[in-house]
Order: sequence, then structure tokens, then C-alpha cells
Amino acid sequence: MALGFYFDMTRCIGCKACQVACKDKNNLDIGTLFRNAATYELGSFPKVQHFNYSCSCNHCENPACVAACASGACYKDADGCVIIDAAMCDGCGMCVEICPYKAPKMVGDVAVKCDACAYLRAKGQKPACVDACPNRALDFGDVDELKAKYGADLVSDLTILPDSTMTKANVYIKAKACALEGEAVELPM
Repeated sequence: MALGFYFDMTRCIGCKACQVACKDKNNLDIGTLFRNAATYELGSFPKVQHFNYSCSCNHCENPACVAACASGACYKDADGCVIIDAAMCDGCGMCVEICPYKAPKMVGDVAVKCDACAYLRAKGQKPACVDACPNRALDFGDVDELKAKYGADLVSDLTILPDSTMTKANVYIKAKACALEGEAVELPM
């Protein structure tokens, strides 16, 4: 079984409700985000285009963080999610350094990251970011079910993302054409 996120770029308005819900649910300090929602721009006047992207851990099939973790704190759970057991973490930071998506973060002397709201999912709920989205641009679940539900035109690669084949990222995106075709710059908040 593989679990992952679906993101509909055509519905996202950049409100950051997903980011705020994740931050609140995980009681994260200022400067620490498990989910980051950002706006990107490309082109030049008068042909400027933009898109929004909301990202977190992609719960990869071959996660680089798990391979780099010497203590065994970072592992792939039975449900397919990538988890960090903070009690086992030795604080080396290798998972933070090697993840191409920058998902793990160091908080104090341990690594932490998105666990797709394992606590909420155990109660039959969706992750906080998914439920917070007012436009229903996010979903989470079995990747085969997500692909069947949202169609064959989903991608896992954007110009702003690393090559998804490196880790076999479980993120499926309904993308705007401009997010696939040129150098984009993240706009300041």
C-alpha cells in the first residue's frame, strides 16, 4: 500500500489555510513548517504567469531520509507513510540534509516532519491540511485511489520540484501548464 497527497493547483488560491492548519495541529514554533504554501511567478511583463503550490512530505516509495538515517528513527510505516520517531533520533540531521523536498526539519536536537496526521487518520479523519482547504485543492489517501478519482493527467514533477523518480514521490498534482514549462521564482509572503 502507498499513501500520498493530491494537489489541485487549478483550485488553490494561495490562502495558506492548509499551512496554518498543519502548524496549529502540530503546535509548531515560528519558522517551522511541515506544510509550506507558496506562490510562484514566471515570465516577464506583459506576459507574467503565476501558480500556487502547497507541499509537505511526499511519503516517497524510496525515501532518501530513511536510507540516510543511521539510528533507525526515520522509517516507512506499515501504511506507507514515512515517520520519524523523535525518541530514537540521534540528532545527526542527515534526513534534513538529504531530502530533496526539504520535508524533515530540526527542532532542537531532533528531526521532525509531517506524518500525514497519523493521529487523525487513526480516527478515520483526513489530515488537517486537507480538511482546512476551503477549495478542496488537497486530498490524501491510497495513491491508486487518488489517481482513479482525479484522472490520468496528474503529474509528480514541476519546474520547482526535484525529479520525482529519485525517491518515487507520492504526490499527484493537477498542474497549470505554466508550472511545467519554465523557471519560476517564489514570491515573498
